[in-house]
Formats: sequence, C-alpha cells, structure tokens
Amino acid sequence: MSISRRTFLQAAAVQIPNGRPNVLLLFADDLSYRTIRSLNNPEIRTPHLDKLVARGTAFTHACIMGGLQPAVCVPSRAMLMSGQNMFHATANVIKQKEWGEPREFHLWPEILGANGYQTVGIGKWHNGPALYHRAFQKGGPVMFGGMADHYQTPVFDFNPAGTYPKTELKPRPAHSSEVFADAAIANIKERDKSKPFALYCAFTAPHDPRQPPPDYKAMYPEERIELPPNYLPEHPFDNGELKVRDEALLPWPRTPAAIRKERSDYYAIITHLDAQIGRILDTLDKEGLTKNTIVIFAGDNGLAVGQHGLLGKQNMYDHSIRVPLIFAGPGVPAGQRSDTMVYLFDIFPTLFEMLGLPVPPTVDGKSFVPVLKDPKRRTREALVYGYRHYMRALRTTRWKFIRYNAKGVQNRQLFDIAADPWEMKNLAELPEMKETVTQLDLMMRTLLNQAGDPLENGAVLLD
Repeated sequence: MSISRRTFLQAAAVQIPNGRPNVLLLFADDLSYRTIRSLNNPEIRTPHLDKLVARGTAFTHACIMGGLQPAVCVPSRAMLMSGQNMFHATANVIKQKEWGEPREFHLWPEILGANGYQTVGIGKWHNGPALYHRAFQKGGPVMFGGMADHYQTPVFDFNPAGTYPKTELKPRPAHSSEVFADAAIANIKERDKSKPFALYCAFTAPHDPRQPPPDYKAMYPEERIELPPNYLPEHPFDNGELKVRDEALLPWPRTPAAIRKERSDYYAIITHLDAQIGRILDTLDKEGLTKNTIVIFAGDNGLAVGQHGLLGKQNMYDHSIRVPLIFAGPGVPAGQRSDTMVYLFDIFPTLFEMLGLPVPPTVDGKSFVPVLKDPKRRTREALVYGYRHYMRALRTTRWKFIRYNAKGVQNRQLFDIAADPWEMKNLAELPEMKETVTQLDLMMRTLLNQAGDPLENGAVLLD
C-alpha cells in the first residue's frame, strides 16, 4: 500500500533523537573516480580530499546509473535527491511538468526539514525551481542551468517564495567554486545553533569550460601530463553519441597534445576545487562541528577526457560511470575503503539509516550502512547502467558487458575488469566467451526489467 508524501512527512517528523548530527553533502560536477591522489592518481594534487579519505570511508566502486538524456547530470541529481533509480527518477522527478497528477516521491532534504533540520541548498541544482523550493528552507546562490563561465556564473539569491524570474539572475565576478564555498562557509557560521543543519553544496567544477586560476594551471605543465593507457584518437565504432556536445569540444582525431591540455585543465580546476572544499572543512573544525557532522563527498558523474577516444560522460565505460564517494563523521570508520558496488542513489537510504529515520517506500536505493561496519560486505552482486536508447550495460565484480544499437548497427563489448581495469581488450566475440556473454546478457535483461527499463527490458534496443 502506497503512502502519500504528506502522510510520510508527518509520520517521520518525530523520529530523530536528540544529539542528531549535522549533514554536509559536497557534490562535484563531472568528477571521474580517478581524481583523488590518495585513492588512485599520483599525478593529481588533492590534499584536502586526501585528509577526508584518511578520516572516513571511501567507496571505490560507486557508480551512477546513467541517463536517458545527454545532460547526464540531470538524472544523476534527481536520483541523488529522490533515492530512485534512473528509470523511476526520469519518469517521476525529471518529467514532473508532464504529469496530469503529481506522482509520489520524496526528497531527502525535505524530510530532514520536517524533522527539525535547517536545510540549505547552494550551487548547481539543475532540477528546476519548484523542487529546489520544496527541498530547502534557505540557501543560494543557486544555479538552475547546466554550465557557465566559471567567472560569471549566473545565479539567483534564495527566494523564500520559490519564484526565480530571469530578471533576478546575478552573475558573480569570482570563480564559481569560491562563490559556492563562500556561501557554504557563511551558512555554517550563521547557522541557527538550536537546530542541526543539512547543507547541500553542489559545485559546477570541474565541468567545462575548465577555467582554473592561473596559479593552479601552473601546477600542471601540459608537456608533463601523462596520457591514460586507454587513450585513443577516436572511438573504435559509432556508439550513437559521438557528436554530442561534450564530444564536439575537440576536433577528431584527438591528438596527444590536445588531450594533455584538457587533462592539465581538468586536474588544475580539480585542485582548485579541493582547496575550496578544504576551506569548508576547516570552517567545520573552527566551529567545533567536525565530530558531529556527517560529511559526504561525491561526483555527479565521471568524464572520459581522452579515454577511448572520448571526452564526455555519455558512455558506459568506468571513467564516466564511476565516481568518487567518501563518507566521514560520526559512525563512520576512519581510513577504510570498500570495493562493494553502490549507486549514488544509495546515499539517501544510507544517510537515513545513520540518522535513525524511516526510508520512504518510493526509494529504490539500498543502504550500505552494513558495509561501514564491515567493508567486506556486499550490497549488490551486479549493477546495470543505461544511456538513452543506445546503450545498456552490466557490471559484476569481474565483468563489464555493454550492448549498443546505433543507427541499427549493434556492437557488444566484454571486459575482464579484474585483468583489464582500463577496458582495453574486448572479449565479446571470442568463441570461448560465448557462454559468459549469454549469461551476462540474461542477467542484464533481468535486472533492467526489475529496474523498470521502458525499452521492454532492453529488447527494443538489443534485438
């Protein structure tokens, strides 16, 4: 039996005990999983995120589920906020303007607000003013678009009435990461000390245009940047989206010099972002809040930046679907890493279990609190992904299986991730892998069916 949003909010409003922790969720834009020095990349400098890794638990196999539109960050944020999978979040959250009647779903900040939290939303939202108004009691500056000049970010101040006419846009003449970090710091310092806070700060970095300040760019001389092992001048076949906006940022074929420049800019703006995150975390320390604040850091999706001949995130390779995910704070073991496979939309039920809150019945995610207690635990044996009607994929602890249909031409890829983590050797058409491909294909279709894939369990796409 379904329960209405209003009824659930009323029932949940007395569940959190005294001494409840604050919540700080820091969200980066287009941040691939190989971008934190202490986890997997000695070429980049991220001292503040390294400290967060040291005092928390890092989930090294956190993933997005994909997207049914080129702007993958839209469904990623809808999934994060609602706890619903890609298919449900697209139908319910993203397409809300198409409803005849409102559909039931819950946003985690909204529930925390009903439980006495002061909820604050800062930075990139990308899911419309109505849901922003529903989620947060205060906040701003907020950007409702997808990307902008980092030195002229078009933002709105918070409006308690929830109306944001374009005449109220006020570009900020400072780097976006600094603008949003400044706002987060101010809100922490000026918080209502009678209430715990739940602060969501969503940066627009390192999304293009990648505009690092000059002193950060100087840290990464282009001629010294290493090309990734899976660098290619062009993708080996048409995946359906080779000419999407993200891919058109550079001409074809991709040259080593062009990719080195892109990766230099990428690393530099990430290091600048790391410095702003450090300022926020330092503020928690100075305010005496660190021990009683659950800090979550994640990226909304990854990015290719030259891998497999690609630049963007409209694909099923690990560089684009895997993201950093770190938890730190009360109840979180320090210096721990887990390779269990989780989705970003699992953050919702995990956070609520940590807070002692009931999880709404509309949430698809699975709590990974048991993994915090034992990093060897598994929440799922496999994950499925999708991108528009062109691609569907399955990931197990060993295998990655991808199927494509681009203009009627079908391709398959199979990677032994354990032996080939850069996804360079396609095994799909080897005779000895036929049984493995059949089994993985069946598993993928089954999980897509369970998730509510509108493409008839992948049949329209794959057959």
